Amino acid sequence: MPTNNQVTPITNISEQLEKEFGAHGTPERARFDEEAYAFYTSQILLDARKDARLTQQELAERIGVNKSYISRIEKGATVPSVATFYRIASALGRSVELTAL
Repeated sequence: MPTNNQVTPITNISEQLEKEFGAHGTPERARFDEEAYAFYTSQILLDARKDARLTQQELAERIGVNKSYISRIEKGATVPSVATFYRIASALGRSVELTAL
């Protein structure tokens, strides 16, 4: 940790992402963005399931899928369709709101 006399440099996240994963529009960056989205989605659903105090099996039964499918979603190995995402949210007592930018 820096002392009072040391200055911590500010990191430009956009530049760092471009260095590591390529510029927007490149195949490398598209792959990174897709993986990041899968991870983010998985964490939202995992946290919501735990908040609802449901097991993967119970959630799977509520939406008519296999437990392994819920597991793959929560690991970020697969991204659910929009329809499935809504079904999961509803089964967890949540709602999804879309806003236009």
